[in-house]
Amino acid sequence: MKKAWLFIGALLASACALAQEAPDPYAKSRAIIEDLGRISAPTGVQESYKTRIGGVDQWLNVRGQDRGNPMILFVHGGPASPVTPTMWQFQRPIEEYFTVANWDQRGAGKSYGETDPDKLAPTIRIERYVDDAIEVAEHLKARYGKRKLILMGHSWGTIVGMRAALKRPDLFYAYVGIGQVLSVRENERISFEYAYERAKRENNVEAVKEMASIAPYPGDQPITRERIIIARKWPQHYGGLSAFRSDSSYFFRGPLLSPEYTPAQVQDIDKGSVLTLGRVLPEFLEVDFSKVKRFPIPVVMFLGRHDYTTPAAPTVDWMDKVDAPYKRMVWFERSAHMVPWEEPGKLLVSLLEVVKPLAK
Repeated sequence: MKKAWLFIGALLASACALAQEAPDPYAKSRAIIEDLGRISAPTGVQESYKTRIGGVDQWLNVRGQDRGNPMILFVHGGPASPVTPTMWQFQRPIEEYFTVANWDQRGAGKSYGETDPDKLAPTIRIERYVDDAIEVAEHLKARYGKRKLILMGHSWGTIVGMRAALKRPDLFYAYVGIGQVLSVRENERISFEYAYERAKRENNVEAVKEMASIAPYPGDQPITRERIIIARKWPQHYGGLSAFRSDSSYFFRGPLLSPEYTPAQVQDIDKGSVLTLGRVLPEFLEVDFSKVKRFPIPVVMFLGRHDYTTPAAPTVDWMDKVDAPYKRMVWFERSAHMVPWEEPGKLLVSLLEVVKPLAK
């Protein structure tokens, strides 16, 4: 279970087990990061709190240097892979121009510990996450006096985000997709074929043998957890998760240094993955936005050129055809799936040049 189907599964951070070490070897490092990230501007906001969403307590983290700036609601990936414990790696410059709200979804990160998993389990459905996102947006609007929000999703969060935008477009200025899930089966096919061809070209005997055991993928066979683990292992090895890298330790180990998380809450990231993965998988496999002909609000896609976790080609095809008030694609040439972490400078510039003008 803790091996590899990273994008749908919270990018299982086995390194988080290190949080069990005693005494805590990361406490001093977290204190330095916390001090660096402290927002002291009188116009700013820095809040971390839980609130009732969809009948259960869920955590929000809201940060920005000026409350008057546009607000971004960031919908994280996974499921159950919160951005909050790694936002310290890339978010501070964005906070100078936007107020950013990160939401630990039900069963994810800090929200995991707020509800008995047995009670939560029956609610792990895509539509429940979508309704949660809408409720979070309404809460943020009221609490911070915003007319609308910018909705930004990453990976799994693009499924939740797109459906929320389609269901309640009145809440949002624009939708920004990063590592967009467009058609799961097509995304899976392209990802697998990329790694399979590369493994054969490089004579990677181990990779070829493993992938041959599930080929053709996905084909017309059920996409089981076991097949997904193999199918995702090798595209990520060949830089499909983080460009030009065979691993993403910076992300997996990042929560250990987060001033927002206790060591126990770091461990809860893995527990949330175990809770959600199998339950959401059947619905996830049926996700397909290719038949959406019209999008009701401006839509912007940030595309990693080397993304073979959620390959960009289906999204490009859809963007060429969809009718929307405004649409724009921005390519990140040095990124794969982890655009905010891989190219944070270009992310900020793109938000300022492309997205912020839409928040009027």
